[in-house]
Amino acid sequence: MTPKRKRKLTIILGLISLAAVAVGLTLYALRANINLFFSPIEIAAGDAPFERQIRAGGMVKEGTVHRNPDSLDVEFVVTDYVEDLEVHYSGILPDLFREGQGVVVVGELQPSGELRADQVLARHDENYMPPEVAEALEEAGYSPADFKAHGSGSDSAKDDKS
Repeated sequence: MTPKRKRKLTIILGLISLAAVAVGLTLYALRANINLFFSPIEIAAGDAPFERQIRAGGMVKEGTVHRNPDSLDVEFVVTDYVEDLEVHYSGILPDLFREGQGVVVVGELQPSGELRADQVLARHDENYMPPEVAEALEEAGYSPADFKAHGSGSDSAKDDKS
């Protein structure tokens, strides 16, 4: 092999190696920052990772919102009508947040089974439900029509399915 070809081959192999390292680092960075969606039933089954940022969603269970009068701390339960997930949040809740409404919470799942939320997202109108929440509820045996007909997921929707 001539010295000119050897130099070209070395340069090409060096560029390929650098590209492989760049792709590897990019994939590693994306893996560390991704937050996957889990429904309460998946979390109860142990599918969600602990102490890593995830998104969880469902309906805010009626009668479970408890606010601390001395701080911005709020505790509530998110349900998919099969399993419940206790959520602790410290901050100002969205204006549209209320019991019986669909929410997506972003935070870390604790070993105790509660979710420490950094962010709470509420749906923005009567007919909208986050796609992940709608899919999780459908997997649990409910359809979006159940919630429209029964006032956004009240216990009567659960009774009809029993």
